[in-house]
Amino acid sequence: MKPGNSGRCPIALDTSGSDIHTEAASLRKQGAAVQVQLPGGVVAWSVNSHDVIKAILADSRVTKSARNHWPDFYEGRIRPDWEMISWVAMDNMVTAFGADRVRLRRLVGSAFTRKRLEAIKPHIQSLTDMLIGELGRIPAGETVDLRETFCYPLPAMLVADLIGMGEEQRRATAKVIDMMVDTTVTPQQAQETLAGWRGAMVKLIAEKRATPGEDITSDLIAARDEDGSHLSEDELADSIFAILGAGSETTINFFDNAISSLLAHPDQLRSVLAGDVSWDAVIDETLRVESPLANLPLRYAVTDIELEGVTIPQGDPILVNYAAIGRDPALHGDTADVFDVAREDKRHLSFGYGAHYCLGAGVAYAVAQIGLSTLFATFPEMALAVEPEELQPLPTFIMNGHRALPVRLTT
Repeated sequence: MKPGNSGRCPIALDTSGSDIHTEAASLRKQGAAVQVQLPGGVVAWSVNSHDVIKAILADSRVTKSARNHWPDFYEGRIRPDWEMISWVAMDNMVTAFGADRVRLRRLVGSAFTRKRLEAIKPHIQSLTDMLIGELGRIPAGETVDLRETFCYPLPAMLVADLIGMGEEQRRATAKVIDMMVDTTVTPQQAQETLAGWRGAMVKLIAEKRATPGEDITSDLIAARDEDGSHLSEDELADSIFAILGAGSETTINFFDNAISSLLAHPDQLRSVLAGDVSWDAVIDETLRVESPLANLPLRYAVTDIELEGVTIPQGDPILVNYAAIGRDPALHGDTADVFDVAREDKRHLSFGYGAHYCLGAGVAYAVAQIGLSTLFATFPEMALAVEPEELQPLPTFIMNGHRALPVRLTT
């Protein structure tokens, strides 16, 4: 392993995601910006403190466009089968730069109006009731994987409905998304993942062109030629996939973390069920201490950037360490890593900050409030079927969640 620009050997991230929080804390102690090694030997800067990350997220000298600002990518030194290629090869509002980012964000933002949010709340409740009805048929005392039966399908079905994707397509695409966030994949699997999600989006777009519906995909197709804001075919396909991935995977892990945290702290759950603590407080505390997104690849330095005595050179990739933000003692003190729904200061950056703030945050809050409140109102005696420390993490350093969430709904 060669020394990085800091003069020290980059720290190889644990691709298995076996202990994200310990790794995040270790990186934070080593500095605001530390060089790390990603799969394939790619070196990036991990930014690890709340204040520095907030500044990076709002800094116009930082971009998410590999095709404009990552020399290793646009000069061909990044393999087309690189294990994380799907994260940098997209061409959408997330990875666009300058005027293109503004153009694409305006187009996609038009799909997330307050009117649409209010209109989908009854649908969120309907999907929640359907899934809880199925859970209600499970015999008392039997162990059930709540991640598979509730945390996963609720946001996945909702986002699929929003973009107009059928159930068969949704299930097939879900497998692709699972592979995309898995940081233990092989180069061949990475290449297959990129081809798989792009192929699925091209098929969906063709279907919506032939038969438009009341969905975001149809809206984006219709908006392509309005106000001179033309979406290319790649931008259209990649933007729809970004909505699907961001809207489902992060929310799946949010539910997993919120439920497991409440069940691991029954006294706090009792306070919530008694009405002493709001579900909004639960949501924000979960997002603070258990950000569903652990490390987001990638951003790039447009120019040299000075950060607390460290220089990130122009063109170097940057990894935002979201797992470290809410647990930063400089912001939340000695109890920063403690789940506490009664905590007064629950500040977090789990929806981002600045120009890239999540457009779907309102939808995420709505599905979280409806999903959690309905689930626990129906099963107030729910309990973990294993000890909290026995829950197994996902095989990734990108996402923060569990492979399974075994519970007993009633005892």
